[in-house]
Amino acid sequence: MPEIKFHHAGGETDIVEADAGVSVMRAAVENGVAGIVGECGGQAMCATCHVLVRDSYLSGLPPIGDDEEEMLECTASPRDGLRSRLGCQLTLGVDLQEVEVDVPESQV
Repeated sequence: MPEIKFHHAGGETDIVEADAGVSVMRAAVENGVAGIVGECGGQAMCATCHVLVRDSYLSGLPPIGDDEEEMLECTASPRDGLRSRLGCQLTLGVDLQEVEVDVPESQV
């Protein structure tokens, strides 16, 4: 089962297992991960699921689409040009069996 590790600024880590086809944002919201809001429900319209993907996982991610690119310009915490992604646009499955992300201190 795919696994996501959500690392928080205080040093805590939430480890969530999720079914293939579930987004990082949905897995976080359904498992009560602090710091992931998902206000728009996964439509790439709010940037409240902003995560910073750890370097070793970047090469396995799909490219950033136009909607995601636009929303990443609106994040509450500073955007990292390499690591920032919207959790709603990262779907677990064959190509993404595990991922580790840092949760920004603020989403709104």
